[in-house]
Amino acid sequence: MATKKIECFIDCVSPYSYYAFVFLKKNRDLLEKHGVEVEFVPVFLGGINVGSGNKPPGELPAKAKYSKFDSKRAQKYFGLSFETPSFFPILSLRPQRSLIYAKANYPRNVYETLWLECFRAMWEQHLDLSIPTNMLLAIQRSFPDAKDVEAVMISSDIPKIKKQLTANTEHAFKDCGAFGAPWYWVSDGKGKAEPFFGSDRFNFMWEFLEVPCCGHEVLEPGVESHGRARARL
Repeated sequence: MATKKIECFIDCVSPYSYYAFVFLKKNRDLLEKHGVEVEFVPVFLGGINVGSGNKPPGELPAKAKYSKFDSKRAQKYFGLSFETPSFFPILSLRPQRSLIYAKANYPRNVYETLWLECFRAMWEQHLDLSIPTNMLLAIQRSFPDAKDVEAVMISSDIPKIKKQLTANTEHAFKDCGAFGAPWYWVSDGKGKAEPFFGSDRFNFMWEFLEVPCCGHEVLEPGVESHGRARARL
């Protein structure tokens, strides 16, 4: 039987990607007990928006106005607290390419530490990661060895790494239907896969994967799902 898998396409420029990353990391051990693999895939959200025809909140006043409310609700739910930086949004090519390199060359825990430091730098410390000196700080917090820091730092200029980020991004919107981030391509282990979008659809994802849950909460193996709300006709 094929592996149940969640491919999570994210970009550090997206606060909703931050929520998704924190939530899936928190629940990974339980998901693995249910045979579900989680993989974080770096993409360039700007490229997804262009390729799909979507527009970010900055270009749609109504979306930007609503986001102020929704962001605070989401932060409270996921246990985070931050304000949108004054320089938002950024051209996130530099950090996303660095993450591509880290994913290919380091263990999962090291790679995901860089993700966390990029999110923290961008959203909690208000560091514009498109600026090399700011990106250096996030990398130094993730890699204690100076040689690794240098390798990751220069990786954003490597043609192979640039091409891989482009390939990931095109795969997300061309093959998986992405029009934003976080975007998920979820395989049920039985030959079926479906897309999911955002940081508030996990209960639908768990049902698709046949993972017991109570709303967004993943339950231990052997526990029946409960608390599902059904529409009454």
